[in-house]
Amino acid sequence: MPKKNYVAIEGVIGVGKTTLATLLSKEWGAHLKLEIVEENPFLAQFYADMRGYAFQTQLFFLLSRHKQQLELKQYDMFMERVVSDYLFAKDRIFANITLDDNELALYKRLADLIERDVPKPDVVVYLQGSTDVLMERIKKRAREFERDMSYEYIDTLNEAYNYFFFHYKDTPLIVVNTNDIDFVANSSDFEELAREIEEHTTGTAYYVPIGSRS
Repeated sequence: MPKKNYVAIEGVIGVGKTTLATLLSKEWGAHLKLEIVEENPFLAQFYADMRGYAFQTQLFFLLSRHKQQLELKQYDMFMERVVSDYLFAKDRIFANITLDDNELALYKRLADLIERDVPKPDVVVYLQGSTDVLMERIKKRAREFERDMSYEYIDTLNEAYNYFFFHYKDTPLIVVNTNDIDFVANSSDFEELAREIEEHTTGTAYYVPIGSRS
């Protein structure tokens, strides 16, 4: 069975994308491509005033994510493995939530142009979590710029992610409910999911690790 040379991990803020991506990269000896988040100069202002800073924040993310995706082309994707903690296409989820109609129209014109250069993953792993669980995880990691995130914003984002991935058909997809999973403390959860990622080749699979069912 051919190995998955480009794997993208996705999910709402706090669900564990970076944790899983880091574990997989170590397990496979793969390159780790992490999303640039805290370097966005508008992010703290956005969470304090979403309407006022949505467009600037979104454009910075779009262009920085595009730059990162172009860097992937430096790797030989047939020989080297890459694990990323985001999917480029998810940028539109945030844009649809935060931008007004005129801003969104301009954003889409730019996004349509630049996403043609973006490589597609061999498989996408979508990590789901309830809004209550996500809020608890966000609180636990205590990032300064996430301190004022509202339950309503995360809940809206959660619904938008679920809608997006319910209709997602671009690549093979694995949907994982993470409410009762700890990839760090429970190695069997991680090892089983890593095998599932290796074996999944087509369509959408809905997956719950055995360890979380006991």
